[in-house]
Amino acid sequence: MEINRDSYLNQLISFMWDGQVKVITGIRRCGKSYLLGKIFKKYLLANKTDEAHILSYELDLAKDIRYRNPLDLAKAVRNLVSGKDEPYYLFIDEIQMSDEIPNPYNPNGKKITFYDALNDLKSIPNLDIYVTGSNSKMLSSDILTEFRGRSDEIRVHPLSFSEYYSAVGGDKYEAFDNYAFYGGMPLVLSRPDDKSKMDYLRSLFSEVYLKDIVERKKIKREDILSSILDLLCSSVGSLTNPTNVANALNSRQKLIGEDTVSGNTVRSYMGNLSDAYLFEECKRYDVKGKNYFDFPNKYYCEDLGLRNARIGFRQQEMTHIMENIIYNDLRIRGCSVDVGVVYSLEKDNKNRSVEVPREIDFVATLGGKKVYIQSAYAFESDSKIESENKPFGLTGDSFPKIIVRQDIRKRWYDDKGVLNIGVIDFLLDRTLI
Repeated sequence: MEINRDSYLNQLISFMWDGQVKVITGIRRCGKSYLLGKIFKKYLLANKTDEAHILSYELDLAKDIRYRNPLDLAKAVRNLVSGKDEPYYLFIDEIQMSDEIPNPYNPNGKKITFYDALNDLKSIPNLDIYVTGSNSKMLSSDILTEFRGRSDEIRVHPLSFSEYYSAVGGDKYEAFDNYAFYGGMPLVLSRPDDKSKMDYLRSLFSEVYLKDIVERKKIKREDILSSILDLLCSSVGSLTNPTNVANALNSRQKLIGEDTVSGNTVRSYMGNLSDAYLFEECKRYDVKGKNYFDFPNKYYCEDLGLRNARIGFRQQEMTHIMENIIYNDLRIRGCSVDVGVVYSLEKDNKNRSVEVPREIDFVATLGGKKVYIQSAYAFESDSKIESENKPFGLTGDSFPKIIVRQDIRKRWYDDKGVLNIGVIDFLLDRTLI
């Protein structure tokens, strides 16, 4: 089954021959290698590129193990490309497998890494370089530091619902239910039954993600990392901060004395989970004051199937699941996303005027354009309708406003110009934002 990933392909095409190293990042097993080695290679071949001019090294395979030495890799590529007029493309898959080696000219100096090899190779004018790497081994912050502004990052996510539905077809409401349950990790689609899907998703956590984080970050309290992960999975879209998480863990596990976990430890471990692309932090933003709050913030899981697997496929609260799906879709579309905060002047129980904060689920910004979005599973009452609409009237601007709902199928605008749209319609319409 070939899955349409045109948005990422178009990004790669737009970056061709710009003099930068193209770095494909994202959570492991989300399709980075397939994007580069299958989809992009197919594009190059269809546009008359000689296959012999596409140099591919798969550092996780025994056949290319010698090229884990960055000096050997750089030498091999230079021997093939230097002094020739024809264009060449270099694909390096799983670059995190590259070794750090002593500098042969200064054994006690700084070790040589793949960053040194790639910075050297990018000086070759007829070579265009593309690499993928497992995110927890090769973080985007490392890339930006080591390449010193000489790289393009293509962030790959698990399948959006639009990509998922283009592959599975059929009844879109049934497809959405399956997507909300099993998520968008590409290999899930090839699993033949429910049990194999569940087993695959569980194994990703136990055998891939957690082991990577523990190994890279030298985690001392694996039990705490695991507990933080469980808590975040159970409360996607809820406001929290490291101090609250630490207090909850200490209380639930009755930790005392030296066993207690500090807010700083939790903050570090939550950062590790974010760096591994398992979760994203969504900050709260004062719409009128135009400043960010330090805390609390919200955390969303990169893939709902992974989240559901972690909590044993229980806690299927569709309000939070739908909110997480919408957040992920906005990020896949390339938006920066914040939680909006506006203030309403209201009377307290002593008839005093006080400012009451109201929340807009998402403030999505793309290319200088802004859209306000509320996620509402269903409007059970007039008071629910009023509570969802009220923050829109407090923004003081005329940017588009959307309420994404589960309980309608036909889109319509209310008398204030707010678009009400079904969640599936929203996810499949790529022109809305």
